[in-house]
Amino acid sequence: MRPFEAFASRFGGKIVFNPEFIVEKNQRYYLLSPRLKRMHGNFYYAGLYLGKSKKGVFFPSFNLLDMLVDVAANKVVVDRKAAWLFICSRDVFGKGLVKILGSKRNGDATLVLNEFGECLGFGKITGDLGGSEEKVAVKNVLDVGDFLRRETKF
Repeated sequence: MRPFEAFASRFGGKIVFNPEFIVEKNQRYYLLSPRLKRMHGNFYYAGLYLGKSKKGVFFPSFNLLDMLVDVAANKVVVDRKAAWLFICSRDVFGKGLVKILGSKRNGDATLVLNEFGECLGFGKITGDLGGSEEKVAVKNVLDVGDFLRRETKF
């Protein structure tokens, strides 16, 4: 099982790509069209970036997370305020949950979606999702705001 497939299974979903169109370069995985696949050689970035493996840990791209929205079983939908806080690297509290789909077990991975069904990132369930509104329900692991926080100031 490739790292991105194992990653998808953590969310109770299965993602399948034609292996002919997957290219691995320096432990980074790309999905290439047949035309790009024929032309690929020495490239820095091509096709759709899926993520990278580093020391046995897979780091997904946001492209891959968007693809998982349709196939993952474990998802939570958060309200507007919780969505903003999540993309600012904050955890999700019980009061910010609108809908819970899939697993509710402590330690399971879950996608975090806004009310429009857009993937904001993913987190780890920290306790009973239907429990206290004042306790952390989902611990932030990766959010779309990470991309902006990595920018340097001049």
